[in-house]
Amino acid sequence: MRKAIQFAGVVLALQGFSGAIDRVFVQPVMGIVLNFFNRVIIPRVDLLTGYELFANLALAALGVVLIIAAERAPR
Repeated sequence: MRKAIQFAGVVLALQGFSGAIDRVFVQPVMGIVLNFFNRVIIPRVDLLTGYELFANLALAALGVVLIIAAERAPR
């Protein structure tokens, strides 16, 4: 279970960082996979309109928190 949570954290962190890079520059590497949150979720949530960079960085932070929490969880 720990490895699954860590994997989810890595995916969220990569999607967040990739989306932030895509907002500032163009990121052509694995854009469909890594920018799913940026290109599919954000346009459909009106609350995030105008705060795309913040939402992507928050997603990356959530991923890092998941990785750390899974590492520190008791076995």
